[in-house]
Amino acid sequence: MSIEKRSNGSLLPANPRTLFDDFFSRELFNWGNNNYSSTLTTLPSVNIRENPENFVVEVAAPGMEKQDFQISLEGNLLTISSSKKNETEDKNDNYTRREFSYQAFQRSFELARDVVDEEHIEAKYENGVLKLTIPKKEEAKKRPPKMIEIQ
Repeated sequence: MSIEKRSNGSLLPANPRTLFDDFFSRELFNWGNNNYSSTLTTLPSVNIRENPENFVVEVAAPGMEKQDFQISLEGNLLTISSSKKNETEDKNDNYTRREFSYQAFQRSFELARDVVDEEHIEAKYENGVLKLTIPKKEEAKKRPPKMIEIQ
């Protein structure tokens, strides 16, 4: 697939071949799939915020269950992965219909050394968002500047 500018204001490409290439390279019933990778995988969006007390990592992963996730911290490498498999089978007199799907991802983040209190990391999955709260060690928290009195 190639990128082609559509300057004529039309939704149709100037080259009809591009339309057919696009049609046959997408999943048949998933036209909203915006990831055009060769592996047809998607990576969830991640937000990372830092405040004086902790880091907050939010992973957008709708349709998953909390047991689908694996979270590990090895050294200062935080890894979030997930896999989910669905299978359905419908048997009738004249036919058998089987459908299955599998989705998986893995994201890794390098945390600052000697900053994270790894014993108190919390994870919660709610409304399609996995939220990790990663507290900082006391000595790593930013303190207000100490004012020195002039004598």
